[in-house]
Amino acid sequence: MSGPWILVLDEGTTSTRAMLFDAAGRPGGVAQQPLTQHYPRPGWVEHDPHEILEKTIACAREVIERAGGAGHIAAIGITNQRETTVAWDRTTGKAIGPALVWQDRRTGDFCTSLKDAGHEDDVQKQTGLLLDPYFSASKMRWLLDNIPEAHGLGDRLAFGTIDSWLIWHLTGGLHVSDATNASRTSLMRLDGRGWDAGLCDLFGIPAKALPEIVSSAGRIGETMPEWFGAPIPITGIAGDQQAATIGQGCLAPGETKATFGTGAFILTNLGHAVPKSGHRLLGTVLHEIDDRRTYALEGSIFAAGSAVKWLRDSLGLLQTAAESETLARSVDDSGGVVFVPALAGLGAPHWRPDAAAALMGMSFATTRAHIARAALESMAHQCNDLKRAFKADGADWRLLRIDGGMSSNNWLAQDLADILDVPLERPTDVETTARGAAMLAAVGIGMHSSLEDAKAMLPPVDAFTPNTSPKVREARLAKWEAGLAAVLKGQGE
Repeated sequence: MSGPWILVLDEGTTSTRAMLFDAAGRPGGVAQQPLTQHYPRPGWVEHDPHEILEKTIACAREVIERAGGAGHIAAIGITNQRETTVAWDRTTGKAIGPALVWQDRRTGDFCTSLKDAGHEDDVQKQTGLLLDPYFSASKMRWLLDNIPEAHGLGDRLAFGTIDSWLIWHLTGGLHVSDATNASRTSLMRLDGRGWDAGLCDLFGIPAKALPEIVSSAGRIGETMPEWFGAPIPITGIAGDQQAATIGQGCLAPGETKATFGTGAFILTNLGHAVPKSGHRLLGTVLHEIDDRRTYALEGSIFAAGSAVKWLRDSLGLLQTAAESETLARSVDDSGGVVFVPALAGLGAPHWRPDAAAALMGMSFATTRAHIARAALESMAHQCNDLKRAFKADGADWRLLRIDGGMSSNNWLAQDLADILDVPLERPTDVETTARGAAMLAAVGIGMHSSLEDAKAMLPPVDAFTPNTSPKVREARLAKWEAGLAAVLKGQGE
């Protein structure tokens, strides 16, 4: 193998990976291990923080050995499932409880109490986020209230998202988080540089337990030599959806990407303007480089690939996730079936953590093919709800760049183009999250002078253009809106 290589640690929801990229964006190898999902109660989703750490290091060692050793690695970039929260003891490095995953809904009552007290408008104005269990601050509060050891640790208590947890261990105690991950906690003002004292007080989080907020690219720290045989600089960090936006080359205001993984996440680059949404979308930091922030407007769908996984693993309707495309093509339509996949509540623009999933419109003529097609159709339906909200906030989509595991489904990609009525582009390598982290790390180490220069690392794209009639589109959306209204009405809206 040649090199030098950028090593990316890609910490996902269902697996952890290590990947190599060279300066031209060519991949040089990958190692991947699954992560165990724990569901101790309905609405609760947990990971074992030490399993994440151990498997990440194992994957990294595998690809470093393949590269010929740490001397062939120029830098490390880290990208991670956002909002997932860990608490640990600074002295021992041991987690004091489970990692509460971004999908976890256990803090719903706490968030509702803050809403009822009238805090949501102020929180959104300051952070760009709504009061929802999705974000990290309420998870930290739950760990404080429910893990007896947390209060006794005092200054030894550390909170962090997965980037912080990994970096703390890799560097031997550096406690940092980049601005993209910090912007997902509800504890940092979008126009501020550190943790906000008023927000920490609102959620009851001790600021001294939080990491230092750093830029997304630059010399952040270096690994201890005992991990990989020699120290390696860490020069890039970003939350997974921000990394995917960068990895799609959405570097100019107005450029938009949608990632279809466990959930679906759509971000539009807003440049240096602090986002303000009047339609329940999120404002977030896209990246921070040389102390200058670029922002994005975001819409989050909680169930995308996880809905197909549910059909496969819980209902047994699919043998593989890929079979969903074959089944969808085998029927002319969904046979009247509508699937509202609120399996973890509804995200943007509805923000209904209490919403329950529903399959409706079935009859004796319904087959598993109709249900599979309805599940895939629901991706375009949910995205169309977001498209309307983005347009109302002044960020209309002219072109949508898609990625993530589900985007390799050609039927889904064409259906998105048809229902959204916009052209789509899909990179020939859909693993844009790791590529975006590699681009940041390459800028941070000086391999590329800027993110614009790092666009040399992007692959070619495939194109999909709308190819359905307005009548078909409108009929589909009318059925979806009726099904969605039934779900929301059933949950008391």
